[in-house]
Amino acid sequence: MPVPEGIGIVDTMIGFPAEDFAMYDFIREQLKDPSAKFEFPVEYMFKQVPKELYGSSMDPVALTLNEMDKHGVEIGLIGVGGEVSRKALKEHPDRFVGQGSVDPNKGMEGVRDMVRQFEEYGVRSFGAFNAGFNPQVGINDAKMYPIYAKCVELDLPIFSCAGVPGPRFPMWPQNVELIDQVMYDFPELVFVTRHGCEPWEDLAIKLMLKWPNLYYSTTAFAPKFYPKSIIDYANSRGSDRIIYGGYFPMGLSLDRIMSDMQDLPLKDDVWPKFLSGNARHVLKLS
Repeated sequence: MPVPEGIGIVDTMIGFPAEDFAMYDFIREQLKDPSAKFEFPVEYMFKQVPKELYGSSMDPVALTLNEMDKHGVEIGLIGVGGEVSRKALKEHPDRFVGQGSVDPNKGMEGVRDMVRQFEEYGVRSFGAFNAGFNPQVGINDAKMYPIYAKCVELDLPIFSCAGVPGPRFPMWPQNVELIDQVMYDFPELVFVTRHGCEPWEDLAIKLMLKWPNLYYSTTAFAPKFYPKSIIDYANSRGSDRIIYGGYFPMGLSLDRIMSDMQDLPLKDDVWPKFLSGNARHVLKLS
Protein backbone atom coordinates (compact mmCIF):
# COMPACT_ATOMS: atom_id res chain seq x y z
CA MET A 1 0.00 0.00 0.00
CA PRO A 2 1.15 3.63 -0.49
CA VAL A 3 2.89 5.33 2.41
CA PRO A 4 0.26 6.97 4.67
CA GLU A 5 0.48 10.75 4.88
CA GLY A 6 1.00 12.85 7.98
CA ILE A 7 3.18 10.42 9.91
CA GLY A 8 6.00 12.86 10.67
CA ILE A 9 8.87 10.69 9.46
CA VAL A 10 12.07 10.39 11.47
CA ASP A 11 15.09 9.62 9.28
CA THR A 12 17.80 8.00 11.39
CA MET A 13 20.56 8.57 8.82
CA ILE A 14 20.62 11.82 6.90
CA GLY A 15 23.24 14.43 6.17
CA PHE A 16 24.23 17.42 4.07
CA PRO A 17 25.96 17.69 0.69
CA ALA A 18 29.57 18.77 1.17
CA GLU A 19 31.85 20.82 -1.06
CA ASP A 20 33.64 17.65 -2.14
CA PHE A 21 34.12 14.01 -1.15
CA ALA A 22 36.98 14.52 1.32
CA MET A 23 34.82 13.10 4.11
CA TYR A 24 35.56 9.64 2.70
CA ASP A 25 39.34 10.02 2.83
CA PHE A 26 39.48 7.91 6.00
CA ILE A 27 37.97 5.06 3.99
CA ARG A 28 40.00 5.53 0.82
CA GLU A 29 43.30 5.53 2.68
CA GLN A 30 42.57 2.02 4.00
CA LEU A 31 41.51 0.46 0.70
CA LYS A 32 43.88 -1.66 -1.38
CA ASP A 33 41.87 -2.11 -4.58
CA PRO A 34 40.79 0.30 -7.36
CA SER A 35 37.72 1.41 -5.40
CA ALA A 36 40.13 3.69 -3.52
CA LYS A 37 39.89 5.96 -6.56
CA PHE A 38 36.11 6.31 -6.35
CA GLU A 39 34.76 9.63 -5.11
CA PHE A 40 32.17 7.65 -3.13
CA PRO A 41 33.97 4.47 -1.98
CA VAL A 42 30.95 2.19 -2.36
CA GLU A 43 29.51 3.59 -5.57
CA TYR A 44 30.11 0.18 -7.17
CA MET A 45 27.00 -0.86 -5.18
CA PHE A 46 24.81 2.19 -5.78
CA LYS A 47 23.16 3.58 -8.88
CA GLN A 48 22.28 7.25 -9.21
CA VAL A 49 24.36 8.49 -6.28
CA PRO A 50 23.29 12.17 -5.96
CA LYS A 51 26.78 13.51 -6.68
CA GLU A 52 25.35 16.56 -8.40
CA LEU A 53 24.42 17.96 -4.98
CA TYR A 54 28.04 18.04 -3.82
CA GLY A 55 29.69 21.40 -4.41
CA SER A 56 26.30 23.03 -4.97
CA SER A 57 26.04 26.78 -4.49
CA MET A 58 22.91 26.23 -2.39
CA ASP A 59 23.20 26.27 1.38
CA PRO A 60 23.55 22.58 2.36
CA VAL A 61 21.23 22.85 5.36
CA ALA A 62 18.54 24.53 3.27
CA LEU A 63 18.99 21.90 0.57
CA THR A 64 18.47 19.00 2.98
CA LEU A 65 15.53 20.73 4.64
CA ASN A 66 13.91 21.21 1.24
CA GLU A 67 14.27 17.49 0.53
CA MET A 68 12.89 16.61 3.96
CA ASP A 69 9.87 18.89 3.52
CA LYS A 70 9.22 17.48 0.06
CA HIS A 71 8.95 13.96 1.44
CA GLY A 72 7.36 14.51 4.84
CA VAL A 73 10.52 13.94 6.90
CA GLU A 74 10.00 15.84 10.14
CA ILE A 75 13.23 15.02 12.00
CA GLY A 76 16.67 13.91 10.85
CA LEU A 77 19.40 12.25 12.89
CA ILE A 78 22.73 13.82 11.88
CA GLY A 79 26.37 13.52 12.89
CA VAL A 80 27.91 16.39 14.82
CA GLY A 81 31.42 16.21 13.40
CA GLY A 82 31.25 19.16 11.01
CA GLU A 83 30.43 22.85 11.10
CA VAL A 84 27.42 22.44 8.81
CA SER A 85 25.84 19.86 11.12
CA ARG A 86 26.46 21.96 14.19
CA LYS A 87 24.90 24.95 12.43
CA ALA A 88 21.85 22.85 11.59
CA LEU A 89 21.47 21.71 15.20
CA LYS A 90 21.73 25.27 16.47
CA GLU A 91 19.43 26.91 13.93
CA HIS A 92 16.88 24.09 13.52
CA PRO A 93 16.65 22.20 16.82
CA ASP A 94 13.10 21.15 15.95
CA ARG A 95 14.25 19.42 12.74
CA PHE A 96 17.58 17.82 13.61
CA VAL A 97 18.98 15.77 16.49
CA GLY A 98 22.65 14.95 16.89
CA GLN A 99 24.53 11.68 16.85
CA GLY A 100 28.00 11.52 18.36
CA SER A 101 30.93 9.52 17.05
CA VAL A 102 33.11 7.01 18.88
CA ASP A 103 36.67 5.76 18.48
CA PRO A 104 37.59 2.64 20.47
CA ASN A 105 41.24 3.03 19.50
CA LYS A 106 41.52 6.17 21.64
CA GLY A 107 40.78 4.46 24.94
CA MET A 108 39.62 6.75 27.73
CA GLU A 109 40.32 9.82 25.60
CA GLY A 110 37.58 8.56 23.30
CA VAL A 111 35.21 7.98 26.22
CA ARG A 112 35.79 11.50 27.50
CA ASP A 113 35.07 12.79 24.00
CA MET A 114 31.70 11.04 24.12
CA VAL A 115 30.86 13.03 27.24
CA ARG A 116 32.03 16.23 25.54
CA GLN A 117 29.74 15.62 22.56
CA PHE A 118 26.85 14.91 24.90
CA GLU A 119 27.41 18.09 26.89
CA GLU A 120 28.19 20.40 23.96
CA TYR A 121 25.74 19.17 21.33
CA GLY A 122 23.11 17.28 23.29
CA VAL A 123 23.56 14.15 21.17
CA ARG A 124 20.75 11.60 21.40
CA SER A 125 22.84 8.61 20.30
CA PHE A 126 26.26 7.46 19.17
CA GLY A 127 27.30 5.78 15.93
CA ALA A 128 29.94 3.10 15.31
CA PHE A 129 31.51 1.80 12.09
CA ASN A 130 33.60 -1.08 13.35
CA ALA A 131 34.98 -2.20 9.99
CA GLY A 132 36.05 1.39 9.33
CA PHE A 133 38.04 1.93 12.51
CA ASN A 134 41.77 2.00 11.89
CA PRO A 135 42.80 -0.52 13.05
CA GLN A 136 39.55 -2.43 12.82
CA VAL A 137 37.75 -3.32 16.06
CA GLY A 138 35.14 -6.06 16.41
CA ILE A 139 31.68 -5.26 17.75
CA ASN A 140 32.36 -7.39 20.84
CA ASP A 141 36.01 -6.39 21.30
CA ALA A 142 37.12 -5.29 24.75
CA LYS A 143 37.97 -1.86 23.29
CA MET A 144 34.25 -1.30 22.69
CA TYR A 145 33.16 -2.08 26.23
CA PRO A 146 33.98 1.33 27.79
CA ILE A 147 31.94 2.87 24.96
CA TYR A 148 28.96 0.64 25.65
CA ALA A 149 29.25 1.32 29.36
CA LYS A 150 29.22 5.07 28.74
CA CYS A 151 26.17 4.74 26.48
CA VAL A 152 24.36 2.95 29.31
CA GLU A 153 25.49 5.57 31.81
CA LEU A 154 24.28 8.41 29.57
CA ASP A 155 21.12 6.44 28.71
CA LEU A 156 21.79 6.77 24.98
CA PRO A 157 21.52 4.16 22.21
CA ILE A 158 24.33 3.15 19.90
CA PHE A 159 23.74 2.74 16.16
CA SER A 160 26.26 0.22 14.86
CA CYS A 161 26.99 -0.94 11.31
CA ALA A 162 26.50 -4.70 11.10
CA GLY A 163 26.96 -7.17 8.28
CA VAL A 164 29.30 -7.15 5.28
CA PRO A 165 30.56 -3.55 4.93
CA GLY A 166 30.11 -1.63 1.70
CA PRO A 167 33.73 -0.45 1.45
CA ARG A 168 36.05 -3.27 0.50
CA PHE A 169 37.25 -3.90 4.04
CA PRO A 170 37.43 -7.26 5.83
CA MET A 171 33.99 -8.04 7.24
CA TRP A 172 34.88 -9.85 10.46
CA PRO A 173 34.44 -6.83 12.81
CA GLN A 174 30.74 -6.60 11.85
CA ASN A 175 29.68 -10.23 11.99
CA VAL A 176 26.17 -10.15 13.43
CA GLU A 177 26.86 -13.03 15.81
CA LEU A 178 29.23 -10.73 17.74
CA ILE A 179 26.22 -8.70 18.91
CA ASP A 180 24.99 -11.60 21.04
CA GLN A 181 27.85 -11.32 23.54
CA VAL A 182 27.44 -7.55 23.76
CA MET A 183 23.75 -7.80 24.58
CA TYR A 184 24.51 -10.48 27.18
CA ASP A 185 27.11 -8.29 28.90
CA PHE A 186 25.10 -5.05 28.56
CA PRO A 187 21.39 -5.91 28.90
CA GLU A 188 20.55 -2.22 29.46
CA LEU A 189 22.27 -1.11 26.25
CA VAL A 190 19.98 -0.06 23.39
CA PHE A 191 21.72 -1.34 20.26
CA VAL A 192 20.47 -0.43 16.77
CA THR A 193 22.02 -2.16 13.77
CA ARG A 194 22.73 -0.25 10.58
CA HIS A 195 23.37 -1.14 6.95
CA GLY A 196 21.45 -4.37 6.62
CA CYS A 197 23.17 -7.12 8.65
CA GLU A 198 23.65 -9.05 5.39
CA PRO A 199 24.04 -11.96 4.94
CA TRP A 200 22.97 -12.57 8.54
CA GLU A 201 19.59 -10.83 8.59
CA ASP A 202 17.85 -14.03 9.73
CA LEU A 203 20.29 -14.24 12.63
CA ALA A 204 19.57 -10.59 13.42
CA ILE A 205 15.89 -11.47 13.72
CA LYS A 206 16.67 -14.38 16.05
CA LEU A 207 18.76 -12.05 18.21
CA MET A 208 15.98 -9.44 18.31
CA LEU A 209 13.62 -12.14 19.54
CA LYS A 210 16.17 -12.96 22.22
CA TRP A 211 17.28 -9.46 23.28
CA PRO A 212 14.57 -6.82 23.96
CA ASN A 213 16.89 -3.83 23.48
CA LEU A 214 18.14 -4.83 20.03
CA TYR A 215 16.75 -3.03 16.97
CA TYR A 216 17.30 -3.06 13.20
CA SER A 217 17.44 0.07 11.02
CA THR A 218 17.15 0.09 7.24
CA THR A 219 19.95 2.57 6.52
CA ALA A 220 21.80 2.48 3.19
CA PHE A 221 19.17 0.29 1.51
CA ALA A 222 16.61 1.43 -1.02
CA PRO A 223 13.27 -0.06 0.09
CA LYS A 224 13.24 -2.19 -3.06
CA PHE A 225 16.10 -4.15 -1.52
CA TYR A 226 14.91 -4.49 2.07
CA PRO A 227 15.32 -8.17 2.99
CA LYS A 228 12.01 -10.03 2.80
CA SER A 229 12.60 -11.61 6.20
CA ILE A 230 12.91 -8.14 7.75
CA ILE A 231 9.65 -6.99 6.14
CA ASP A 232 7.91 -10.15 7.37
CA TYR A 233 9.30 -9.61 10.87
CA ALA A 234 8.11 -5.97 10.87
CA ASN A 235 4.64 -7.17 9.90
CA SER A 236 4.51 -9.64 12.76
CA ARG A 237 6.44 -9.88 16.01
CA GLY A 238 8.92 -7.14 15.12
CA SER A 239 6.65 -4.18 14.50
CA ASP A 240 8.30 -2.32 17.40
CA ARG A 241 11.87 -3.21 16.42
CA ILE A 242 12.39 -2.11 12.80
CA ILE A 243 13.39 1.53 12.30
CA TYR A 244 13.51 3.56 9.10
CA GLY A 245 16.83 5.07 8.11
CA GLY A 246 17.81 6.56 4.77
CA TYR A 247 21.14 7.38 3.17
CA PHE A 248 20.78 10.91 1.81
CA PRO A 249 22.92 12.37 0.34
CA MET A 250 25.65 9.77 0.78
CA GLY A 251 24.37 7.08 -1.55
CA LEU A 252 20.64 7.53 -2.13
CA SER A 253 18.33 10.41 -2.93
CA LEU A 254 15.16 10.86 -0.91
CA ASP A 255 13.30 10.80 -4.23
CA ARG A 256 14.57 7.25 -4.81
CA ILE A 257 13.90 6.09 -1.27
CA MET A 258 10.37 7.44 -1.07
CA SER A 259 9.48 6.28 -4.58
CA ASP A 260 10.48 2.73 -3.68
CA MET A 261 8.72 3.06 -0.33
CA GLN A 262 5.33 3.22 -2.04
CA ASP A 263 5.61 -0.46 -2.94
CA LEU A 264 6.73 -1.67 0.47
CA PRO A 265 4.17 -4.24 1.70
CA LEU A 266 3.80 -3.11 5.31
CA LYS A 267 0.58 -3.45 7.29
CA ASP A 268 -1.42 -0.31 8.06
CA ASP A 269 -0.55 -0.34 11.75
CA VAL A 270 3.18 -0.91 11.09
CA TRP A 271 3.82 2.19 8.96
CA PRO A 272 3.67 4.75 11.83
CA LYS A 273 5.98 2.63 13.97
CA PHE A 274 8.49 1.98 11.18
CA LEU A 275 8.67 5.54 9.88
CA SER A 276 8.42 7.41 13.16
CA GLY A 277 7.33 5.80 16.41
CA ASN A 278 10.15 3.32 16.91
CA ALA A 279 12.83 5.93 16.25
CA ARG A 280 11.13 8.41 18.57
CA HIS A 281 11.08 5.77 21.28
CA VAL A 282 14.76 4.86 20.91
CA LEU A 283 15.90 8.49 20.64
CA LYS A 284 13.51 9.63 23.39
CA LEU A 285 11.85 12.20 21.14
CA SER A 286 8.43 11.62 22.60
